[in-house]
Amino acid sequence: MDEPVLRVRGITKRFPGVLANDHIDLELRRGEVLAMLGENGAGKSTLMNIIYGLYTQDEGEIYINGRQVEIRNPEDAIRCGIGMVHQHFMLVPVLTVAENLMLGMEHVRGYFFLDKERTIREIEALSKQYGLEVDPRATVEDLPVGAQQRAEIIKVLYRGAEILILDEPTAVLTPQEADDLFMVVRSLTEQGKSIIFITHKLREVMEIADRIVVLRGGKLVGTTTPAETSRAELANMMVGREVLLQVEKEPAAPGEMVLAVRDLRVLDDREHPAVNGVTLEVRAGEVLGVAGVQGNGQRELVEALTGLRKVTGGQVQLLGHDTTHAAPRQVIEIGTAHVPEDRHKHGLVLAYPVEDDLVLCTYYLPPFTRSFNLQPYAIETNAVNLVDAFDIRTPTVATPASSLSGGNQQKVIVAREFSRNVKLLIAAQPTRGIDVGSIEFIHKNIIAQRDAGVAVLLVSAELDEIMALSDRIAVIYKGEIIDTVPAETATREQLGLLMAGVHEAEAGD
Repeated sequence: MDEPVLRVRGITKRFPGVLANDHIDLELRRGEVLAMLGENGAGKSTLMNIIYGLYTQDEGEIYINGRQVEIRNPEDAIRCGIGMVHQHFMLVPVLTVAENLMLGMEHVRGYFFLDKERTIREIEALSKQYGLEVDPRATVEDLPVGAQQRAEIIKVLYRGAEILILDEPTAVLTPQEADDLFMVVRSLTEQGKSIIFITHKLREVMEIADRIVVLRGGKLVGTTTPAETSRAELANMMVGREVLLQVEKEPAAPGEMVLAVRDLRVLDDREHPAVNGVTLEVRAGEVLGVAGVQGNGQRELVEALTGLRKVTGGQVQLLGHDTTHAAPRQVIEIGTAHVPEDRHKHGLVLAYPVEDDLVLCTYYLPPFTRSFNLQPYAIETNAVNLVDAFDIRTPTVATPASSLSGGNQQKVIVAREFSRNVKLLIAAQPTRGIDVGSIEFIHKNIIAQRDAGVAVLLVSAELDEIMALSDRIAVIYKGEIIDTVPAETATREQLGLLMAGVHEAEAGD
């Protein structure tokens, strides 16, 4: 067998109080896709950051083509032929693709003039060679997300990468764009490139990987192939127990109208239109899923509905009350629960103990307050009960929320919001950045809320999540709901086209 292009031996990395990587051994072969799976906090990012030079290991060695190398920074990694495409793109939006690629590798004519045309020719050659269609003269901010990602891949190839690390590469892509990416990945490996593919989407792993490695608790716990395993077995390896991947639910029985939104208009942080005339309805006992590629107005829509963002036009009615311009507390008191997209910014006070975060919406009400005085025993008792009921892993209820893992922080929010008597649940990206086991738990609780007669508005960039939980699916594109379809008849292809702004009639033209 040929020498691996990348081999790590005994990689260990410690942070204060945390053993992030525990003597990890790993091999990457020429022309293969090695998928890396693991829960949030399993050590995947730490290991990749060591290989790319963003961290330095405490112990262990790295070998490139059989030769031991010392990688102290990304410049060393690039010299070793390693390139990394980050989940959040590292492109300058106001520059063209060619100008982005030239940064730090400028060609000049004579002594003073940038040779941009040479760079453009080289980009066009790489695009043709690897099937990476992108206009080198286009300004990055004008490109769709899929084209921006192709530009990122060209950027690492332009710097001579033979090993590519792709970190959650489909997180912001439509299903069709993800399929295009897989074709690019195969084109790269057929021409001898080697790829580490980091993802939490088990379906993608089974589709694209040649081999799969699973990390848990900082250790490598298994290596397998798609032919030798299943999604259920992979989830079991990641979590250390059996995980129910399929959401079990009975057909919905929609009741009264709970939320009615009419021609809603909202601006983003730059005062540009983000929500452009959205109309939707959610009834008691149903889940309305809002599907769309991230950045199409979902965040602004949720913030407007929960009183966190000003509405510039249209109307919102909750249980017959006009809440168009209501403050967050008014929205809560009428009967809304909110699982926010950003758990740190809008979901928790990280410096507070868990017990206080669990009463953020109700601390001023009995039994938590009496005669304007907080009641510590009632607050603690509430927290102990919820920690047990929602399986929140915390040393004590007095532990600061900042000390908890991402999944347990999310469970604190879910416990607080789901334990109140509410009529409407607005859940925005409820499982972002959390492990498979926590996802299973939160999905079960969302369906339990629906079955208890709560109206659920689910906003998620995860199409699998939308399709699994929703009764109806509304697709948002550039701030508009362009279609609403029954979940039982919706297909990934149909939803993917709608997420790209293409109606089925147009697709058939």
